[in-house]
Amino acid sequence: MAQIFDRSSNALARMSLVLTGLIVIALGVTLDQLQRSPWVTRQGQRADQPVPFSHKHHVQGLGLQCQYCHTTVEKSSYAGIPPTRTCMNCHAQIWTNAQLLEPVRQSWYTGQSIPWIKVHDLPDFVYFSHEIHVNKGIGCESCHGRVDEMPLMYAQNTLQMEWCLDCHRNPAKNLRPTSQVYNMDWQAPAEDHPVWCAAVDNKPGVPTAQSVSCTTKDPATDKESEQALISPAREQARLQTVSVGGQSAPAMGYIAGFAKFTSQEDLGLFLVDHYKIRTPKDLTSCEVCHR
Repeated sequence: MAQIFDRSSNALARMSLVLTGLIVIALGVTLDQLQRSPWVTRQGQRADQPVPFSHKHHVQGLGLQCQYCHTTVEKSSYAGIPPTRTCMNCHAQIWTNAQLLEPVRQSWYTGQSIPWIKVHDLPDFVYFSHEIHVNKGIGCESCHGRVDEMPLMYAQNTLQMEWCLDCHRNPAKNLRPTSQVYNMDWQAPAEDHPVWCAAVDNKPGVPTAQSVSCTTKDPATDKESEQALISPAREQARLQTVSVGGQSAPAMGYIAGFAKFTSQEDLGLFLVDHYKIRTPKDLTSCEVCHR
């Protein structure tokens, strides 16, 4: 074969194999980055809605609560898109002739729904329940970002499976007291702003999250908070330990049943235990997310 192929053909063959390998690797890296890019996930993109609804104006400016519009967020898998009637509760009296609200008025007169574009849209094969997440201490801001600072709504996070798994592998880093779920300005506990929590025994038929009461006021000085959050007669007799991550640990600043937390890790482990959140080892069935 030496009469057909030059001696340099061997080097060219090796180079072609190396080049093919590099092309395959580059293509794999490109596709991997592409499927995480905003072009695919639509992360950060503002949809062209029929009405330029501003969450910043309504939430931060007017003080509307999330539940006023998203009425089913605590009891359904869907947060719910508000009907036109909800908009007209106010706009039948204010901004009645505003041109940008013409689609709202037309929807009200004709009875046809406003064709909103869904921003946080999961694939059909993924089952997500707002109810369980909200009632287990996952704040709106953890998934949707600072909605109260968004003039136009956009997806703060990718909502891809790897993003969900990152939380499910360690939910403690995102848990907060259920009383703070709708607080967009919630700050994790720290030395300069600790959180005190108290837990009572679970009652049959009562959500486990309701067994925990938390406050940002020092119960040692705020007697009104102490009386309202727990039953002192029962809590005074409890041992001076709390359960953190399934293990008994000394309570930091334990006062009348309250444990003082100065880090998100300690607070999260405490809530994981008392909210009865399953660990990754317990989530063995694909049907948890895929229905």
